[in-house]
Amino acid sequence: QVQLVESGGALVQAGGSLRISCVASGRTFSGYHMGWFRQAPGKEREFVAAVSWSGGTTYYADSVKGRFTMSRDNSKNTVYLQMNSLKPEDTAVYYCAAGGPYSMATTIRTGYDYWGQGTQVTVSS
Repeated sequence: QVQLVESGGALVQAGGSLRISCVASGRTFSGYHMGWFRQAPGKEREFVAAVSWSGGTTYYADSVKGRFTMSRDNSKNTVYLQMNSLKPEDTAVYYCAAGGPYSMATTIRTGYDYWGQGTQVTVSS
């Protein structure tokens, strides 16, 4: 089992920046690929970003490419999502997810076995 706890969600103005975090506990964190997904009210949960278990490869949704950066610190069992140039359409609950171990990172929800409880990010216009 892997337990995931997100934090850092907040209310920010459009154009601002925010970093959210996800701390993992349980099984060996370094062997899991990690992802961030988000869900806005009335919408499906969608892929935002992912990082391979080695940290060497990252993937981003087109809607956030160039604005968001995902990273991981295996020494702290933590992944981060740095969000810059935030837009009102980025408003959502952001979920951290883990999949693996030692499998390829993916943009697909079914490629993840463990999910956090989510953290709310609200961007005001």
